[in-house]
Amino acid sequence: MNQPRTLDEAAAAVLDNGAELRAGGTDTTARRRGGVTRSASVQIPLLPALHGITRQADGTTRIGALTGVAEISAAPGLQADYPALTKTAGALATPQIRTAGTLGGNLLQHNRCWYYRNPHFSCYRDGGEGCPARTGIHLHAAVIDQGPCIAPNPSSIAIALLSYDARIDVHELGTLSVADLYGDGSDPTRDHLLAPEQILTAVTLPAPLPGERAAYNRAISRAKAEWPLVEAVARVTVSDDVVTAVAVAAGGIAHTPLRLPEVEDALLGREPTPENLLTAATATAATERCSPLPQTRYKVELLRDTVLDVLEKAVGAETT
Repeated sequence: MNQPRTLDEAAAAVLDNGAELRAGGTDTTARRRGGVTRSASVQIPLLPALHGITRQADGTTRIGALTGVAEISAAPGLQADYPALTKTAGALATPQIRTAGTLGGNLLQHNRCWYYRNPHFSCYRDGGEGCPARTGIHLHAAVIDQGPCIAPNPSSIAIALLSYDARIDVHELGTLSVADLYGDGSDPTRDHLLAPEQILTAVTLPAPLPGERAAYNRAISRAKAEWPLVEAVARVTVSDDVVTAVAVAAGGIAHTPLRLPEVEDALLGREPTPENLLTAATATAATERCSPLPQTRYKVELLRDTVLDVLEKAVGAETT
């Protein structure tokens, strides 16, 4: 493993050696163990600017890309100002993985499709042709079909950042939106749109929204340490019994993390009654966006119920 001292050296080492960047290593280690990845690793330099949580003069908050997921979930300032992010970070994976995993690593990890992860198969993602999941077992695949690859994006933190309209800082590239980081999902060879040598350095969250209530939930097939079948996060503010701001995002449903504007539009400006919450939660399933495959039809109802759950919890949550 190469040990560069600067970001420029790290980027050059990737280009010179056909290597891949390594942060906490929770994903790269798993892929190496499974024989999916054999290229050299380049450790991202442990620079102070890549660590930590900083409230900035303009009210925004910057989080370095090498900041641990566990640190994010437990930070009191983030819990007060960005509860959707901390609730999401605190629920993913296991305590051990949250301790080792980093913000940037969670955003840029590879998908968990068992065909891609099995070296005995070939697919678009590993340089082959076709998506064997489409005609094979695709029980955990997309319910919103964006293109050739039907593997869901695995980043839970991405949906929380989408709900905040956060910005992504990339060395020598500039600032991107979270949506721009992933694109429209039509490129089956990539889980995100950064080139191998482009280094994600930080995430910037906008100034906190006073009175925000938030909730996160993941529907999983066992009690602990499982990848979500569907996950959703909701941010809601209520004033005079009317929803004055709402942001909802979901994962496990498409090749990219997604905002759900149809859900937001159905609730904004309305009372958060049980009937209105159900109408909003049903909005995505009622549109043409949901185009399930034979084995993912169950995700239409599961998406509705997961969104309804986070809306109900967010509306009922106490503000800090």
